[in-house]
Amino acid sequence: MKEQVTDTELKKVIADFLEMGHADSIFEMFKREVRYYDWVGELLDDERFNVRLGISVLFEELKAHCPDDIHLAVASLCKALQESPVHVRGEAINVLGIIGTADAIECVRKGLLDDSPQVREVAKDVLEELE
Repeated sequence: MKEQVTDTELKKVIADFLEMGHADSIFEMFKREVRYYDWVGELLDDERFNVRLGISVLFEELKAHCPDDIHLAVASLCKALQESPVHVRGEAINVLGIIGTADAIECVRKGLLDDSPQVREVAKDVLEELE
């Protein structure tokens, strides 16, 4: 009998693989299961820098190879802008900039009004890059 893996366990596996630099494996998972896009904001809320960096790398690849799906992460990332620590909000803005859709850019613009000067600066930089 096959044991089911819980979402919590799967999120930990995804984060661990990203920390080890295996964004390519996670890319394949995202290609096969679009519900993982809903987890991106939560995955960014990891104290390990390499996990957050891995998400940016992952989204660069997803944008290049799965451009029709990456917008699915926007809601999760916009939610992270409202509920997360400063470092997560900044990372969320970076990923929203990679996604680059109209709704993603709208969330980046909201970052210009963030309480944190670091988040405002990241939002400003991302918007300048998109121009």
